[in-house]
Amino acid sequence: MGELGAFLKIHRVGFDKRDPGERVADYHQYFALQPEQELQRQASRCMDCGVAFCHEGCPLGNLIPDWNDLVYRGKWREAADQLHSTNNFPEFTGRICPAPCESACVLAINDESVTIEQIEMAIAERAFDEGWVVAEPPSRRSGKTVGVIGSGPAGLAVAAELNRCGHLVTVYERDEAPGGLMRFGVPDAKLEKQVIDRRVALLEQEGISFVYDVEVGSDLTVAELRERHDAIVLAVGSRVSRDIDAPGREQAGIHLAMDYLYQRNRWVAEHEGRRFRPTDPQRRISAAGKRVIVIGGGDTGMDCISNAHREGAASAVILDVYQQLSQDDPRHPWPLPPKRTPATYALDEGGKRRWGTEVTGFRGHDGHVTHVYARQVTGASSRDLTPVPGSEFVLEADLVLIAIGFEHAEHEGLISELQVALDDRGNIRTERTYKTSQEGVFACGDARIGQSLVVTAIAEGRKCARVVNKALGGAPMDQDRELLAIGAWSGEPDRSLRHEAEAAGTVRPGEQFFTGPGSRGR
Repeated sequence: MGELGAFLKIHRVGFDKRDPGERVADYHQYFALQPEQELQRQASRCMDCGVAFCHEGCPLGNLIPDWNDLVYRGKWREAADQLHSTNNFPEFTGRICPAPCESACVLAINDESVTIEQIEMAIAERAFDEGWVVAEPPSRRSGKTVGVIGSGPAGLAVAAELNRCGHLVTVYERDEAPGGLMRFGVPDAKLEKQVIDRRVALLEQEGISFVYDVEVGSDLTVAELRERHDAIVLAVGSRVSRDIDAPGREQAGIHLAMDYLYQRNRWVAEHEGRRFRPTDPQRRISAAGKRVIVIGGGDTGMDCISNAHREGAASAVILDVYQQLSQDDPRHPWPLPPKRTPATYALDEGGKRRWGTEVTGFRGHDGHVTHVYARQVTGASSRDLTPVPGSEFVLEADLVLIAIGFEHAEHEGLISELQVALDDRGNIRTERTYKTSQEGVFACGDARIGQSLVVTAIAEGRKCARVVNKALGGAPMDQDRELLAIGAWSGEPDRSLRHEAEAAGTVRPGEQFFTGPGSRGR
């Protein structure tokens, strides 16, 4: 793969990032791809590892060494085919995935990893620019209908895969546009929303129906939903935000991060001429001219800081309970991805991060927050914190945003009415089969496993689609043989695997047939 020994002489060159002082004045994408020649040089750094740990790092099992080599050799069309064979939406993951594949790159042991995410985005954009990505409606219809609830990455992926099987798919979304948190939680600086719209337009051309502004469980009853569809897939995400139980939390000016990010993304859409739900002036959250404190140092917290900069905040500080990173941090040894990085796009634009900090309370004046009480802590994780004696301090604040993750899916309404069983964490229980406790109802994505990555959500949707397809009597899909072999449906290899493969025409009678993980059935 790649150029022999290239990793020894070619250094990593990542995305071409716009100057922070310039980009905070707008909401456009803050990074761009390197020129084609440089992208090919970067792809040549792939080492042809004996064991490609990037596969283990990627929940989708992307064929990373394969398309790195194809890019290096200028075979972009073939690279696009390889990429789309495992990933329905590489234009999403190439922009907002935290790239656990790069952390697992063998080069990352003692050098800088291959720029996998940038190459992935480059392949996807080249495929769109060249017209290689086109609508491919199924050649036949099964007569079966599926209702997918939620249009985030998991919902879009399961809808795309089931539509390819010939089933008639309708996606129901309670918001006014598709994408879930990709649209309303991720700033345009990271993912401009025309990227989502471009893909959804193709899915519509392939025959998928999208229904917006519909709250299933109230606008559309569960009885009506079941009457319309032979199968239902819950891809509603993990939308209940974690909150802080601390003195003074009731003060005005303290908000959950998603309430703020939803408003900001709608504001950007409105100023681009799109008709989105207006925000009630009495409920508007603004960072303009304010001293902003963000609690939580993950991606959501950084996105809050980024938006605060673009609004013109007077100052922005992020409080993170994690300890400051060391050179060889034992908390995330290779090939595990780090929980934090030394720098982020948002902190490059300004603001300050305070490590090892726990918030203990709030103070206000006339019912509005004015101060945040905090202290230094030590510990290996957010669940193992030890206060540092005498380390208490106070910060002035006009706006506090809580970005400490999500609990589970919303139980009120749809999930409650469907009466699906929940696990100990409040997620929808499915065991390993994606089947819920209710006949004909399936679940995937964050609603099933808890908050996770965009790449994991897409993988969840793809796997769930295979289970739903089988339940509807559909012919085995391309990847079914591998999933059956590793027990993804029943926990055990399916003894009728060969018969299904012969019926689907993927193996001829009498031909040698393998069922091990990673095999293609032959």
